[in-house]
Amino acid sequence: MEIRIANRIPEIEQVCEKIEDFGKSIGLDQKFIFALHLALDEILTNIISYGYDDKKTHEIIVNLAIDKGSLVMEIEDDAHPFNPDQAPQPDLDTPLQQRKIGGLGIYLVRNLMDSLRYESSHGKNKLTLMKQIKNDDASN
Repeated sequence: MEIRIANRIPEIEQVCEKIEDFGKSIGLDQKFIFALHLALDEILTNIISYGYDDKKTHEIIVNLAIDKGSLVMEIEDDAHPFNPDQAPQPDLDTPLQQRKIGGLGIYLVRNLMDSLRYESSHGKNKLTLMKQIKNDDASN
């Protein structure tokens, strides 16, 4: 499945709705679908909020597929390159009230997904997220 959106925050909801439909159509349970929503919402919000300096419309493409028992999401954009592997580790030891706002998004995505892979080439970024589908992830 391919979903194309403009770089506007309200369009993220469209992606989440289509992911829900896709997940239900292949028999995934709500917990699995929620993890996909959360991870994709975080990634798309970061791309839209921090990836562009101009006010122009840019296209973001999300592809979903099943490959060897895993759900694979590829997000492609033309935003500024950002390799999540280079994101600083969040400070989880400082009390919540004393922490700076933000900085937990990539950490959250890493904990929700089984793997992340980033590539940048010819002005395009591609982030591939993978989550293995286990027997208990299927709805009954």
